[in-house]
Amino acid sequence: MILSLLLSTFLTVFIAELGDKTQLATLTISGTSNKPLAVFLGSSSALVFASLLGALAGGSISNVVPEVVLKTIASGTFFIIGIRLFINSFKADNSIDADNSIDNE
Repeated sequence: MILSLLLSTFLTVFIAELGDKTQLATLTISGTSNKPLAVFLGSSSALVFASLLGALAGGSISNVVPEVVLKTIASGTFFIIGIRLFINSFKADNSIDADNSIDNE
């Protein structure tokens, strides 16, 4: 029972972390450093600590707030972040287009 929970948690977090900002930051730092082991230890311990905080907070909060409310808050938060990223992607395209038109003059 605990092994299946461990495996499903590992796979979920592993897949969620592929290609995200944390991985890109680690890649960038590692590329500018001659100490990849130190970068690995720093980034992995940061991820472990953040996960610990999430697990502890999630366990405590779930005793007070119903699961459906937590899921609603989480999905609403991700929806807002997604919409903001979507809108900002158009703003970034517009600023790139404006920069290119200035350079072409």
